Amino acid sequence: MCLHADVKKDWSDHALWWEKKKTWLLKTHWTLDKYGIQADARLLFTPQHKLLRLQLPNMKHMRVKVNFSDRVFKAVSDICKTFNIRHPEELSVLRKPRDPKKKKKKLEEAEEEALDPLSPTSAWFGDSPLSEGNPSILAVSQPITSPDILVKMYKPQSLLDKAKINQGWLDSSRSLMEQDVKENEVLLLRFKYHSFFDLNPKYDAIRVNQLYEQAKWAILLEEIECTEEEMMMFAALQYHINKLSIMSSENHMNNSEKEIDEVDAALSDLEITLEGGKTSNTNFPLIFCSFLRPKKLTLKGYKQYWCTFKDITISCYKSREEAHLTPAHQMNLRGCEVTPDVNISGQKFNIKLLIPVADGMNEIWLRCDTEKQYAQWMAACRLASKGKTMADSSYSLEVQNILSFLKMQHMNPDPQIIEPITTDINPECLVSPRYLKKYKNKQISGRILEAHQNVAQMSLIEAKMRFIQAWQSLPEFGMTHFLAKFQGGKKDELIGITYNRLIRM
Repeated sequence: MCLHADVKKDWSDHALWWEKKKTWLLKTHWTLDKYGIQADARLLFTPQHKLLRLQLPNMKHMRVKVNFSDRVFKAVSDICKTFNIRHPEELSVLRKPRDPKKKKKKLEEAEEEALDPLSPTSAWFGDSPLSEGNPSILAVSQPITSPDILVKMYKPQSLLDKAKINQGWLDSSRSLMEQDVKENEVLLLRFKYHSFFDLNPKYDAIRVNQLYEQAKWAILLEEIECTEEEMMMFAALQYHINKLSIMSSENHMNNSEKEIDEVDAALSDLEITLEGGKTSNTNFPLIFCSFLRPKKLTLKGYKQYWCTFKDITISCYKSREEAHLTPAHQMNLRGCEVTPDVNISGQKFNIKLLIPVADGMNEIWLRCDTEKQYAQWMAACRLASKGKTMADSSYSLEVQNILSFLKMQHMNPDPQIIEPITTDINPECLVSPRYLKKYKNKQISGRILEAHQNVAQMSLIEAKMRFIQAWQSLPEFGMTHFLAKFQGGKKDELIGITYNRLIRM
């Protein structure tokens, strides 16, 4: 075919595509007859690498050349390699959701307008900064410049809307062409599985920034629920990150880290990973806490028990003196659902446990008295739900992360040291629409600046890591909603999927 075409060009990237069967004919040693192709079959001789308009987690668009004959998993791996993002197995691509409130024509026009200024003028490997082997531009966070950007974004209004968005995920085991993806189509690149392995600020500046951006947009678009205190904390972190991103050069992150010998740092990391550091985690909490097995939806009627936490089991005794006797209650937490119920200003530190039993789920509430007590128990419960004990090396780190998360939500008792409200803070770009309707902009600005005092000393990379950790601490984090039809069922049902359970909504 190449000889008959009489055109001098490199045809090595071309292959045959069988449109009717949606199949690439890549096994060149096979005959057409072996593929089952008849004389009337229509085959397309087309390049395997085509342009794709890719929207990154930071909502910026790039034109990227992707192999349309590779499986999606391999295509995403190649994209991540170009972007210098480690662990590409955490990401995948999905189709852009359609806003049912907007007419199709208007939506497409808006889409084109949004793409033009954000896309490089040439293809990938053209004259964009990334083509010069400098993907570090993706490690720089860009503030939201106008509230109009947030207004135009599609916001899921219900769990059903979230499920419809997740219908857009592409099958990782099939190629883009097999799934009817067209050249120049817009696909979204996102972290899909909510499980982030070995997140190291030293090597993952781009990965950390893109994760931060995905978390930021998830909160602003109300894709995940958070309390008022948490929203102000997220807004304060976002405000702090925006300030540092504008004021600093892209080398800020490198300069903010202490210059430690790389070999010593690597050995220290290995020691902590293998041995769990120098802190001993073998002392199990023996805490006098409140315990409730509710019969109705109420938090009244707590009973005081002396509780011990050993391995992955909580044992409850009527008093400390009876701790050597048979416990009144005993609960194995493997596979349980752990949900925080915290209000810093109200000094409420509750832990809700849904423990799987033979006939369903047992709902248990634990009420702690102090932040430290809550952090210890919450960390222990989270590990126990995964089958891990407090002897695990991650226990101390989990406790510290929870305490840091709580500390960031504290309001500053001395309003005099809060910087005066300046024009550089725009609440409409920092909090979700729900709270904009509830409070005036001046009130929100004051609360953001108040919360900012708790994070003002953080470096840029530390603030992003704190934002990601706080996002991971939200009760709804990691739950993905889908529509599914069960065997024997007549209609689609809504289900929620996490790393360890399947929930019928």
